[in-house]
Amino acid sequence: MNRKNLVLPAVIGLLAPVLAACGGSDSGSGGGDAIAVGTTDRFTATKDAPAPLDPAYAYDVGTWNVLRQTVQTLMIQPKGDGEPVPEAAQSCGFSDSGNERYVCTLRDGLKFANGEAITAADVKYSIDRARALKADSGVFALLSTIDTVETKGDREVIFHLKTADATFPYKLSTPVAGIVNPDDYAKNKLRDGFDVDGSGPYTMKADVKNDELVDAVFTKNPNYKGSLTVNNDKVELRSYSDADDMGTALEKGDIDLITRTMSPQQIKKLSNESGGDVDLVEMAGLEIRYLAFNTNAPTVKSRAVRQAMAQLINRSELVSRVYGTQAQPLFSLVPATITGHTNAFFNKYGDPSVTKAKSLLTQADITTPVKLTLHYTTDHYGSATKEEFEDLQKQLNDSGLFDVNIQGAPWTTFRPAEQKGKYDVYGMGWFPDFPDADNYLAPFLDKDNFLGSPYDNSEIRNTLIPDSRREADRIAAAGSLTEIQDIVADDVPVLPLWQGNQYVAARDDVTGTAYALNSSSTLQLWELGRGVGG
Repeated sequence: MNRKNLVLPAVIGLLAPVLAACGGSDSGSGGGDAIAVGTTDRFTATKDAPAPLDPAYAYDVGTWNVLRQTVQTLMIQPKGDGEPVPEAAQSCGFSDSGNERYVCTLRDGLKFANGEAITAADVKYSIDRARALKADSGVFALLSTIDTVETKGDREVIFHLKTADATFPYKLSTPVAGIVNPDDYAKNKLRDGFDVDGSGPYTMKADVKNDELVDAVFTKNPNYKGSLTVNNDKVELRSYSDADDMGTALEKGDIDLITRTMSPQQIKKLSNESGGDVDLVEMAGLEIRYLAFNTNAPTVKSRAVRQAMAQLINRSELVSRVYGTQAQPLFSLVPATITGHTNAFFNKYGDPSVTKAKSLLTQADITTPVKLTLHYTTDHYGSATKEEFEDLQKQLNDSGLFDVNIQGAPWTTFRPAEQKGKYDVYGMGWFPDFPDADNYLAPFLDKDNFLGSPYDNSEIRNTLIPDSRREADRIAAAGSLTEIQDIVADDVPVLPLWQGNQYVAARDDVTGTAYALNSSSTLQLWELGRGVGG
C-alpha cells in the first residue's frame, strides 16, 4: 500500500452500522419501563472539578453525552453523519460570502423545560458566559472565533466572527454552545454539582453518592421543541465501576444496553456468539488514542527523544496484541476516514527501526537509555488501557534506548495533573466534537488548547489553521491540513497510536440501536425504543 499523502473521502457512507443479529431497527415506540443503559463513564465532583456538568466546563465524551440529552443547541449533528442541521434554531446560515457573519433564527415558541420562553437574549447570555468563564477544561476554545454576539428581536441571533470559520455550524452543535437559563446558571460562576436544566429532549434527575453521579434518569421533556423524534418516555443511565460488572448486568437483564466502554474480550465474545438475546452493533469509529508530551519537561524537551519514540513504536503490533480487529494503526492525529487525512508519521518514519531511532538520539547527543514514565488513566478509556501501556513500555525498553516505567491513576487525579503539567508523557483519547479534520488539530495545537500544552508553532496557529477554516469545501482545505500534519510528525508534540471502532451491545427487544451513537460517538438516547425480542 502506498501510504504517502493518502487523502480519503469524508466519513459520509463509511459509518453505516453492521448488526451482528436481529436487533437495531430504527423504529421505536414510547411507553413501557425505562430503558436502562450502562456506562463505565464516571461522573465525579472534586475540588479541582466541582462543576462536571456545566456546559461551560464539561469537555469529555461522558459528560457531553449527559448534556446532549438535556441542553439544547442551535444546531445538531444528524443521527448518522453529514453536516449539522437546525435544532433549537429554525434556520441558520452565513449571511456573507466570507464566512464571517452567521445568523440563526430561533424556533417559534421555544421553551425551557420549566415552561419559560427562550429568547435570543438567552442564547447570547449562554455563549458569552462560556467565553467569559474560560474554564480550565479548555472547552471555551471551541468558541474562539467569535468576536461578538448580537441579538435582533426575540428570535434572531447574529454571530460576528473574528475570521472566516467554515466549521462554525459544527461548533454551535456542541454542548459548550448549549442554551441555559440565566436563572439557573450564574454569569460569573460555574454551576457546581450535578443539576442540569435546559430545553433538550429530556429532563434529568441525578442520584448522587459521595460526590459521584451513579444513576441518571432522563424523562421526556413535554416542553421540548426541536428536530428530534423521542422514541421513549424514560431512559436510565447507570454508571459501573468496570466493564465486567456492566457486562454481567446486561447478561442478567438488569440493563438493556451498553456502549462505553466495553472491553476487547467482551466485544470478541459477542462477535462470535449467535442466537442469543444480546445483539452487538459495530460501527466505524472516529475515536483516536495518542501519547501527549509536555514539551517543556527536561526528559522530552529535546525533539530527538520524541522523534525516537515515533520511530520505535510499532502500532500494528500494539493494536494486534491489545485490540485485534477493533482498532487500526493511526499515522496522524486525523483519522483515516476524515477528509484531509494524511499518513504523515509513516511518511516521515516508515517502519519501526531501532537503528534509525538510535541515530536520532546520537545526533542530538542524548545519553541512553532515556528514563521516562508513561502515565495513563486507569478508568476513563477502558480496562485495556493498562495492557496497552504495558505493551508500549515493552516496545521502548526492548530497544535498549529507553528505560520506561508506567504509572496509572484514576481520571479524577489524572486529568488535573495533566492539565497542571505534572506529567512528561501521558496517554489520552479523543472523541471528536464534530467530524472534521480541524477538530483533530486545533484542540491540541491552537492557543488555549485542550491539553494545556506548551507547544507553540506560530505557522500552525497564525496561518495554517485560519487558512483551513476559510474553506467551506473541506477538500479545498487539504493543502493547509497536510502542512499541519507534516509539522506535527516532525516536531512530535503528540504521537498518534490508533483509531477504534465503536460498539453497542443491547438486548434484542431494544430498537434504535443502529443510531444509539452517531459518527462523533454522541449517545442519542432518544433513538431507543422497545420492540419484540427474537
